[in-house]
Amino acid sequence: MPEFATSTVRVRVPEDAVSLPVRVTGVDLNAWAAEAAVGRVGADGEPRLRQALATELREAAADSRERGPITALSYVPEPRLGELARIELSALVADDTHPVLTVELLQRYLAAPTPVSYRPPEAELRTLPVGPAVRVRHAYVQDVGRDGLGTVMETCAYGIRADETWGLVLLTSWKALARTDELCELTDELAATVRVTG
Repeated sequence: MPEFATSTVRVRVPEDAVSLPVRVTGVDLNAWAAEAAVGRVGADGEPRLRQALATELREAAADSRERGPITALSYVPEPRLGELARIELSALVADDTHPVLTVELLQRYLAAPTPVSYRPPEAELRTLPVGPAVRVRHAYVQDVGRDGLGTVMETCAYGIRADETWGLVLLTSWKALARTDELCELTDELAATVRVTG
């Protein structure tokens, strides 16, 4: 059994983030999203704004559930603008193909260019309180239409080596390109708070 199975992983939750119910079974996403939207907008907030945010949060939770992260957050600093970024923390476990997890392997995994890469990934090695890591910035083109135009999605990710059998990926993704520096800084701050115990 990998060490990950007996470990507790923690990361700071930003004040303006909504924790998405990705690991809890039996949650009615519609009811959850409506309550979460009230929490961000306020009970006296505009009903259309609450409904729009509830729809976005429900879709965010359903989308993140598909990837099965340890935790997922919808970052909503300005509720009227909806979700600014998604933050997910996931585990990677060594397997027969890669029995030892290294920072170099995490870098190859996170910094591999893809057919939809908007520009080449930028990787740099970092040392976090939890262990050695690689930070990778990447941009992709998504939802390309018939006209050949698409939406640019940016990401800032940390591949963190917990030990030789498993690691963590902290990934922040967003479409608001004007907020790139701010969201990269947020990712850097969150990466520094990741802790593993047990």
